[in-house]
Amino acid sequence: MRERLRIGTRRSRLALCQARQVAVLLEAAGMATELVGVETAGDRVLDVAIGKIGDKGVFTRELEERLCTGEIHLAAHSAKDLPSTLPAGFEICAFTEREAVHDVLLCCRRGLEPENSAIPLRVGSSSVRRIAFLKRIFPHLQPITVRGNLQTRIGKMKSGLCDLLMLAWAGVRRMGYEHLVFREFSPQTIPPPAGQGAIAVEVSLQLTAEKRRRIREAVNHPPTEKTVGAERAFLKTLQGGCSIPAFAHAVLSEGKLCLDAGVISLDGERLIREMGAAEAADGLRLGEMVGERVLKTGGADILRSIRESRGEEPPAAGKR
Repeated sequence: MRERLRIGTRRSRLALCQARQVAVLLEAAGMATELVGVETAGDRVLDVAIGKIGDKGVFTRELEERLCTGEIHLAAHSAKDLPSTLPAGFEICAFTEREAVHDVLLCCRRGLEPENSAIPLRVGSSSVRRIAFLKRIFPHLQPITVRGNLQTRIGKMKSGLCDLLMLAWAGVRRMGYEHLVFREFSPQTIPPPAGQGAIAVEVSLQLTAEKRRRIREAVNHPPTEKTVGAERAFLKTLQGGCSIPAFAHAVLSEGKLCLDAGVISLDGERLIREMGAAEAADGLRLGEMVGERVLKTGGADILRSIRESRGEEPPAAGKR
């Protein structure tokens, strides 16, 4: 009997849907699979904004513990939820083909007008980046923190907690909620976080090289790996994760990568945005270069202010 590859995943419907996408690719390559649901800290603590919990493995730590013990062979994550630097002994061995990266507004009532400043609509989100851009573009709207899995947040909107929800298109499409999309934002208007729309496969280096190779060959989508790699290199340069209002969007065309990335203050007042281009093979250096420019042109000040407001320690000496 063939050994089953055990795929660790969060237990939400969206996370399970994403893990099944990985399973389909593995099974198409002749490997048997089994999904293993795991509850993470980010799933347990729902009454606190992500920015206040921190981003050091809030959605990944428990999965990594099971990778270490061998309880699971690989973990499927939303790439945007991964810390910019993984703990020692782990690697991302593959990225699935990416969905569209943009954000959308969801609504269960028709006739709403977000542009009408006389109507202060409430917009639910759990993202500091989305809230910051809402404050910048629609300062009359009232952002409120709404957490939980996608269907839970939609239920909160339907119950009247908020008028609109701001989410990633990728998750909305995977869960079949396209009919609730009220407004779509281009990546130029509201740029996405690093990795949005992609599923990342994480493994422990304790897993045999042969199994890691087979997983990579079955799952990895090279163009997505190049674009998300550049975005994550940018995020790593900022020493950031999902709790800072940073954004990064790379596009691959004719062998060249173009990266649009930056950081916005929590109140939406200050926006530092830089662009760069490089050969596809130089994506990591491109991300670092754009990150260094963002820090030098005001991004470091924004990040310092955010960390001070949260009582966080500054980056280690010799690092930004």
